Amino acid sequence: MIKAIKVTGGNLSWEPWEGPGEPPADHVEIEVVWTAINRADLMQRAGVYPPPPGASDILGLEVSGRIASVGSGVTHLKPGDEVCALLTGGGYATRVVVPAVQVLPVPKGVSLETAAAIPEVFATAWLNLYHEAALKPGERVLLHAGASGLGTAVIQLATAFGNPVFATAGDKAKLEVCRNLGASGVWNRNEGSFVDAVTAWGGVDMVLDPVGGNYIAEDQRVLNVDGRIVLIGLMGGRMAEVDLGIMLIKRQRLIGSTLRSRTVEDKGQVMQALYRHVWPLLAAGQIEPLIDSTWPIEEVEEAMAYVAENRNTGKVLLKISD
Repeated sequence: MIKAIKVTGGNLSWEPWEGPGEPPADHVEIEVVWTAINRADLMQRAGVYPPPPGASDILGLEVSGRIASVGSGVTHLKPGDEVCALLTGGGYATRVVVPAVQVLPVPKGVSLETAAAIPEVFATAWLNLYHEAALKPGERVLLHAGASGLGTAVIQLATAFGNPVFATAGDKAKLEVCRNLGASGVWNRNEGSFVDAVTAWGGVDMVLDPVGGNYIAEDQRVLNVDGRIVLIGLMGGRMAEVDLGIMLIKRQRLIGSTLRSRTVEDKGQVMQALYRHVWPLLAAGQIEPLIDSTWPIEEVEEAMAYVAENRNTGKVLLKISD
């Protein structure tokens, strides 16, 4: 029986579902074993982040599992292959259909559980660090929410590619995790502005900011000449004060970036970049997604509340099947 999480008035229920249908020629169908919670799921559940046109209204932006069937045009994947996938939606279900270019084989030596924590955060990290910000070796990064699933991936990825990271987070334990993952500078946001600490660290060439709001003005103050702020979220609000004088004189750039609404072609290019540059590091154990906890899909309400309360350090996974 195919099942999925349905959202009704903000309430979640795990119930029978008609399924995603047969895969088109360039798609595959995956039997889902694990999925993961992302903040976009919380926002969609709350009704403030609807799926893009044509996307599944089932929550879930990444999965791991086994290929169940393939479209007629897919030759590089076959039923039974263990894979992980970046989705536009549909992950909180026993089956999902996804474009084949958004699917990759599980890295060698990596379990299906661990693989479920890879696609969304590492795709987002790569897209924003090395495409949007076009970081060069040695350039420095300021990362907010450093102990999140995305943050823990960014620290490892940037450090592996020669980009020092300064991370902010909300408590000492989370900052210690950031240090252990490779951050060479940290700041507790509950102790006030990060500006002096980051300036003393030497300033930064890029800020990866999921907060927005009043953080933008402070981001500007720590950016070096030709610095880039990549805005990926609005946890601190959608209105911000921007100093256009500083932006002009220091040639700063403010870049808005989302992954979910990009084209299949764009997502496929990001996944291929991961396969070339990041998969070898994952297979070698040089980097790995940080998993905070795992929950059965039947406890999705409790798991989402846990994430909403910022209690997690790293990814929170949901087990769909064996």
